[in-house]
Amino acid sequence: MDPNKQARLAAAGWKVGDAADLLALSPAEAELVEIRHRLAQAVRTVRVEHHVSQAQLARILGSSQSRVAKIEAGDRSVSLDLMVRALLGLGLGHQELAGWLGAKSAA
Repeated sequence: MDPNKQARLAAAGWKVGDAADLLALSPAEAELVEIRHRLAQAVRTVRVEHHVSQAQLARILGSSQSRVAKIEAGDRSVSLDLMVRALLGLGLGHQELAGWLGAKSAA
């Protein structure tokens, strides 16, 4: 959040926090949410960059198009293993995968 906006809200008596504060997440839980978000974002970005449809990625994974949509949405029912397999199936190596996990979040 913009620091000026945050200061104005705090001055007006509002408590400013993030999703981890709102949901009372532990640091480990918050980090897991962030990792899931980054992996989901990576799958969609890399898939689009490689001109691969969700249906094509589903065939690569031996899964369904709707499952790929859930991967890209970061759905809790999708395992981290499947998210990583999707990225590997799209041709990412471990160093590129590590880059996505180390990248600053846009959110």
